[in-house]
Amino acid sequence: MAPTPGRPLRLLLGAFGDPGHAFPMLALARALGARGHMVTLETWERWREHVEAEGAAFAPAPEYHVFPTRERPLKPYQAVVRAATQTAALVEELRPDAVVADILTLAPALAAERAGVAVATLIPHVDPRLPPGAPPYSLGARWPRGRVGRALWRAGDRVVRRGLEQGRLELNETRRRLGLRPLDHVHGGISRELALVGTFPQLEYPYARPPATHIVGPLLWEPPYQDVALPEGDGPLVLVAPSTAQDGGHRLLRAALEGLADLPVRVLATINRRVPDPPLGPLPPNARVVEWLSYARTMPRCDLVVCHGGHGTVVRALACGCAPVIAPAGGDMNENAARVDWAGAGIRLPGRFTTPRGVRLAVQRALATPSVSARARELAAWSARHDAAARAAGLVEGFARERSVRTR
Repeated sequence: MAPTPGRPLRLLLGAFGDPGHAFPMLALARALGARGHMVTLETWERWREHVEAEGAAFAPAPEYHVFPTRERPLKPYQAVVRAATQTAALVEELRPDAVVADILTLAPALAAERAGVAVATLIPHVDPRLPPGAPPYSLGARWPRGRVGRALWRAGDRVVRRGLEQGRLELNETRRRLGLRPLDHVHGGISRELALVGTFPQLEYPYARPPATHIVGPLLWEPPYQDVALPEGDGPLVLVAPSTAQDGGHRLLRAALEGLADLPVRVLATINRRVPDPPLGPLPPNARVVEWLSYARTMPRCDLVVCHGGHGTVVRALACGCAPVIAPAGGDMNENAARVDWAGAGIRLPGRFTTPRGVRLAVQRALATPSVSARARELAAWSARHDAAARAAGLVEGFARERSVRTR
């Protein structure tokens, strides 16, 4: 990617440290650096080596849990006030032309707003801002087909609105503590000047989006890793790719190994560096289990991916033309499974059916349904034609230059 004309921009990116949020921001950092800009990425220490390998400057982010736990009871917005105060010094030092903050990473966005710096948001998954009459985000219900379905979901809009309003009040309290004006709209953590949605447009429901929202495609990045040996044979290759954060007992992995043992398929599975307890025991002859693997290098060689439905895993599979079989475990996985099911690009397996028989039937159905694999290949072809990171970088660049001219 050739450098773009004009002076290099100073850009600060901020991302919560989980892979689903840090990795898309790393993809954006790489694309912005390729355009000749000076990029600083504020994220967790665990990603320092990779940030610097991509040519960006690393800034250590305040590490806090987005969601409170019994062990860490600090409320999210209390943590954001503390983090934004620390990040303000970084903004003052860098004086960036613009800040791009992950949707869950409010600290750099609020610190930048205090300093009068332009703020954009990266949404590294499907857009959570749904219109009235749509199923609540993350519930896992599909888009209604007609007027009756929309009317049924509209009956629950009051409950959804109440939750969004509570979020607005909590955010405004955070803003008050930081000396910022209150907002009169919900989803205040998403910029109204530029919002980048890092997913396939084919996974987005058909409704009018807020202005300045761009669905750029999945922003794909992963740590480098070598190839792994595949199971012997010539049957369809099924990759079992569990979540790195959910399913501590490896329920999905165990169900897949047992359920697929007698099928004419090859099974490659990863434990994602989480040792199963109790151990897995003897493996079926058609299976191989590895500690870690590269999705980018392995998925193009697979026919199916059995996973929990984390957005990064799902869009990587689709970008490789590989249909996912999704057994949601938590977070936004139900939503991702619903979107893939709605798009006809994979198979959804409800959590209660994450059993050997359930996984076997879902895999058999996916292999026996040509339209599913054909749709996955369509999305792969779209991905090959559209450089999502390059488009996102171009939008950020234009946004920063325009704001720089306006404030000059």
